[in-house]
Amino acid sequence: MSSTTADPSIEPNAKRLLWAGFTAILATGVGFSVRGGVLGQWADQFGFTMTELGTITGGGLTGFGLVIILSSLIADKIGYGKLMSLAFLLHFVSAVLTLATPAFFASGGKDSAYWCLFSAMFIFAVGNGICEAVVNPLTATLFPKQQTHYLNILHAGWPAGLVLGSVASALMSKHTDAAGNVTAAAVDWKIQMSLFLLPVVAYGLMMMGQRFPKSHASVAGVPLGQMIGTLLTPLMLVLLLIHALVGYVELGTDSWISKITGAIMDSPQKGLMLFSYTSLLMFVLRFCAGPIVHRISPIGLLLISAALGCLGLNLLGGATTVAMCVIAATVYALGKTFLWPTMLSVASERFPKSGAIGIGLMGGVGMLSAGLLGGPAIGFKQDYNASHHLEQQAPATYGRYKADKENTFAGLKTVGLDGAKVGVLEDDGKELARTGELLAKAGTPDKNHDQLDAWWQAAKADAAADKPLVKDAGLYGGRMALKLTSVVPATMGLLYLGLLIYFKSIGGYRRLHVNDEEPATGF
Repeated sequence: MSSTTADPSIEPNAKRLLWAGFTAILATGVGFSVRGGVLGQWADQFGFTMTELGTITGGGLTGFGLVIILSSLIADKIGYGKLMSLAFLLHFVSAVLTLATPAFFASGGKDSAYWCLFSAMFIFAVGNGICEAVVNPLTATLFPKQQTHYLNILHAGWPAGLVLGSVASALMSKHTDAAGNVTAAAVDWKIQMSLFLLPVVAYGLMMMGQRFPKSHASVAGVPLGQMIGTLLTPLMLVLLLIHALVGYVELGTDSWISKITGAIMDSPQKGLMLFSYTSLLMFVLRFCAGPIVHRISPIGLLLISAALGCLGLNLLGGATTVAMCVIAATVYALGKTFLWPTMLSVASERFPKSGAIGIGLMGGVGMLSAGLLGGPAIGFKQDYNASHHLEQQAPATYGRYKADKENTFAGLKTVGLDGAKVGVLEDDGKELARTGELLAKAGTPDKNHDQLDAWWQAAKADAAADKPLVKDAGLYGGRMALKLTSVVPATMGLLYLGLLIYFKSIGGYRRLHVNDEEPATGF
């Protein structure tokens, strides 16, 4: 192995630690995607409603960004190895607790099962946050001269996990023939969730007995206060702003895009397949970042990525066929592939004295933006455009399906379509009836369910006429949301262009070293 680190004593295990980090991120991707494929079995076995399942899955995202930031503040003090051991323990406990849910259900019923799964998902999120806070600065430390290349390889683990998990879920899911008859029952969810343990155990074994390096800032004796102080510059503020936009457009859009493209192609399964395809494309491309940045700077790569992201979202917003969806999604994937890891690389290369904190702050801000801004804002844009479209096209239908309360976001307001009512319309009341049977069996009447059932009894006479109108409104809302979201990568592109001009004015982009003097301009 060629010399890749500043400390020769850690050179022999640099690649091993890189692949351990890759496998840890892969494990989070497998966990997310496999869990999505077993929600139906959880509903059947434990009697959960869709709302309860949504709350359980939300536990897998709670506090992710904050955990990254807080862990980054102590990473250099505690040590990368100890924190990764904690992440491994939390991932393992999360899996074991999930598999123990039937025992909790047997002893305490539905409520016990609910809190068991919610707790498991929350622990999963904390483990993910700690892992993210470690593997990024660890990779930057091991490969200081090729940070962009190796951070992209590290983060290829995420799309790899999504692809493996989604393919496994598809193979082990229930299969039916054209007439709707079950030809193969779904593999038990406990077996499916056990798949998550395989990469967890793998990265645990890869880390066992390994010496973890300290960041170059820690080795140089940079105190915590100075690490934080080096980040208080205009450049870091610009990078944080841009990475918040990256989180918004990448993770925020990803939380909706399979649903929207599935609606465009009139097939939820095709939407999921398209997402798997773009994830596979991202996995392959992230191994190519090194040769690209040898030809252009990281900022140049980011500028091209933002332009492709903007174009891809606009093309998706206007797609009307499966072929066009594939082409547009390919362009969008080309745009988003390099954004996240390359931004982390720029922060690390320009602020080497920040240790783990600089990269951690970037990752945390990106996650917080995705959760607090990206997902909610894209959802609001769908609500706003869908409801206005339906109200103009069919006022009576809008009156039947509008929500009881206004939705608000950033001071904007709209009365969107009631998701529960639309869901009842889409499956012709099947889930509503199933939930009613569960409530009746348990002897626990539910006011909200009774009100929804009463509404459906009055609305289903017009359901045949309403369904295509409501569907068309939802499709319109999704398309418009993608087009409006394209403004975000367009803004990023302008900011990247400004950074290109700035770096050109000071002689070009270059990687700084921990012993370099701070730039005189404050940037």
